[in-house]
Amino acid sequence: MQKQVIGRNEEIRLLNKYAASNRAEFVAIYGRRRVGKTFLVNQVFKGRLAFSMTGIMDGDKNAQLHAFCDALELYGQPAHKTPKNWYEAFQTLHRFLSEKMEDGKECVVFIDELPCFETRKSNFVNALGYFWNSWASLQDNLLLIVCGSATSWMMKNVIDSHGGLHNRITHEMHLKEFNLRETELYFQEYGFPWDRLMVLQAYMIMGGIPYYMSLLDPAESLAQNVDRLYFQADGEMKREFHRLYRTLFNHPEPYIAIVEALFEKKKGLTRDEIAKAIGSNANGTLTQMLQNLVDCDIIRFYRVKDKTISTRNGLYQLLDFYSLFYLQFMKSQTSNEQFWTQSLNTPAINTWMGLSFERICLTHIPQIKQALRIGGIKTEHYSWRGIDPATQKQAQIDLIIERADRLINLCEAKYSEKPYLLDKEEYEKYTDRVALFKQQTTFSGGTIPTFITANGLQRNAYSDHIVAQITMDALFEEIK
Repeated sequence: MQKQVIGRNEEIRLLNKYAASNRAEFVAIYGRRRVGKTFLVNQVFKGRLAFSMTGIMDGDKNAQLHAFCDALELYGQPAHKTPKNWYEAFQTLHRFLSEKMEDGKECVVFIDELPCFETRKSNFVNALGYFWNSWASLQDNLLLIVCGSATSWMMKNVIDSHGGLHNRITHEMHLKEFNLRETELYFQEYGFPWDRLMVLQAYMIMGGIPYYMSLLDPAESLAQNVDRLYFQADGEMKREFHRLYRTLFNHPEPYIAIVEALFEKKKGLTRDEIAKAIGSNANGTLTQMLQNLVDCDIIRFYRVKDKTISTRNGLYQLLDFYSLFYLQFMKSQTSNEQFWTQSLNTPAINTWMGLSFERICLTHIPQIKQALRIGGIKTEHYSWRGIDPATQKQAQIDLIIERADRLINLCEAKYSEKPYLLDKEEYEKYTDRVALFKQQTTFSGGTIPTFITANGLQRNAYSDHIVAQITMDALFEEIK
């Protein structure tokens, strides 16, 4: 089957725009492992690349230079002696491209897995900077695209470089995972007979990572797929956790420690709380690691209205669906190869699905705003937590959408395969939290009770008090 680009409409439009801009363009694409960076570029510029090369994971300088020569031969350069260094290599590339370039015709150069080339004492980045500054930046029809999964490296050495590439990137592109609509389109394209509830559950397990989804078999149920990929002895996703963090970071151990600490506190931690949890100092190094995890779409930073937390600090929360699933069910290394099939509908999995549904809602806030018909209104979204003075227990509302029309949507996410039953006890807990929020904040406008569920609320005396009700169908909608 011919592979198609699912979604990515804006990214495709921008890449073609840059290729036709009639000026030199230097584009850096970054994003987590397996999100589809290479696939996107190769499909958009299929048959249009003047030159492309890919770094070798863990390859030394000589191996990378040999790979460069192989790529040149593939694109038409006669065999020649391997360059001694990257300055010579880019001089060779300069001559090779000069012979191929025609007036007005696009010349697209793609360097993939860029961090692999920067080996010990290689001076690759400096040589790339010299290549761009001395020649490539003067070519009106040249588009240079670089990308890499080691997002922190890309940010430090390319996008925010203070060396030879300082302010040289003309555009940066952060490729994110699929949303629910794109995920559904993917499954439809590849013949999966799954309804939206199954697509939602698949998203809970692997997020919108295209490569992960490519491992699924439409001839199997979702549960059978999960057992095969995650719990069988040779499951292809069984060892992905450590591969993921090793690819993203040169020294993954402290990053994994942060992720594990955030996993233990589902609602999130402040920077100081993270430092205490991992036995580190709340210094600039920790701040940079947290930002690296945010840039990789592993965690999110969000504002919270809490008297004990300043707006500047806020909370960090683990948001990567694969990491959440791995730490919840796989880290213990169960030997049961039918674990998922045999554990469906147990309290542990049902609770996990509820938490995962909350996170799906937090990653689809534009869709929620569209369903509320407030897409055109200026809004701020945040979380709130406080202490109930009567019980001394913590109260929290995970998603609050504050609107310019002086109204607030106080959102509650509830997962159930059937219409959700809002009973008296839960309704009173919700109204108590709303009342506490109004008491402990300065907001004086109107509040709108808002529930987001998979399949709606069961109709009863309490559901009638929920003014705004959103189902999972709204989360699958395209943003207009």
